[in-house]
Amino acid sequence: MKNLFFYGTLRHRPLLEIVLGRSAEQIDLVPAHLPDHAVHSVAGQPFPMILSAAGQSAPGLLVRGLSAEDLSRIEFYEGGFDYALSVRQVICEDGSSAAAELFFPDPDLWQPDALWSLQGWVAQWGQLSEYAAQEVMAFYGRRSAEDVARSFPAVRMRAAARIAAEARSAPQSREVVVHSYHRAYQGYFAVDEMQVQHQRYEGGMTPMLGRSALMQGAAAVVLPYDPQRDCVLLVEQFRAPVYMIGDAAPWMWEPVAGMVDPGETPEQAAHREAREEAHVALRGLECAGRAYSSSGSSTEFLHLYVGLANLTETTENGGLDGEGEDIRSAILSFDELMAKVDAHEVKDLPLLSIAHWLARHRDRLREEH
Repeated sequence: MKNLFFYGTLRHRPLLEIVLGRSAEQIDLVPAHLPDHAVHSVAGQPFPMILSAAGQSAPGLLVRGLSAEDLSRIEFYEGGFDYALSVRQVICEDGSSAAAELFFPDPDLWQPDALWSLQGWVAQWGQLSEYAAQEVMAFYGRRSAEDVARSFPAVRMRAAARIAAEARSAPQSREVVVHSYHRAYQGYFAVDEMQVQHQRYEGGMTPMLGRSALMQGAAAVVLPYDPQRDCVLLVEQFRAPVYMIGDAAPWMWEPVAGMVDPGETPEQAAHREAREEAHVALRGLECAGRAYSSSGSSTEFLHLYVGLANLTETTENGGLDGEGEDIRSAILSFDELMAKVDAHEVKDLPLLSIAHWLARHRDRLREEH
């Protein structure tokens, strides 16, 4: 049995409950602090780090009597964050002291920022972190901590997409009964499975239905358009699913597109992706629709835009090397784009949708700009 001192996100009790797999009432925990230390935000990250700081005090939570299984679960969760355990003497709220282990980061791994606030973190990141932890811990005992760490950016995108989905629509009154829910696969994408019944339109319930979904985040899709020159910019890149299904032409012409990062708005993602993929600076966005890309199979939700820009140059080296992207771009006149649409040469559904939106609003955009 061991004692651990938590100074960061695991002070948030709902998150600790998810990681340990039981309620806080079943956990022996007391407020405590670590003298001569301070907890700082990590620059550019939604989690903190602890540093030596003479005369300061790092508040935290002392969790006592943790079992080998508890420690294994915690190390699995924290293992994705490059921490190592170290023993320190902490002071409990009643003035007594206790030896406890705590997770210290590699001092050269991150840059500290301002002092960290648990309350501020909970307000901004608490719910997202709970949803992310639910997915992570579903793979405890099934994947290594290192494997989960590689998937963690996508896990966080899916958690952010879930929060956005919950706020998207008013609740419907029809009944849904979930009999089982299983997280079947986790990677850059994830696959969830469930056994479910739902209420029929004429009343009563359906038979038991086995359903699967490709779990994805939200994406921003933007077609750069120059209203003065009346032209658009498309990007081309290799698409593995198109190749995997046997399509002989897996290099696809598409709008600029990318996932919406946690803490980022779809509009910010559209501007960022235009710079990364096409080296284009957008001067404005026109919303061309918001919709699920394939509601029968995927959770992906698309934010579609026409991006106003000056289009004079193309690129042969768009995208990020770290993401394995190899992207080139081309500029087409509006008439050339619509000729491809009418000839059924466009295989990308978001491009078809945005092209039709642009055809309806093109005159207005040219007059205004």
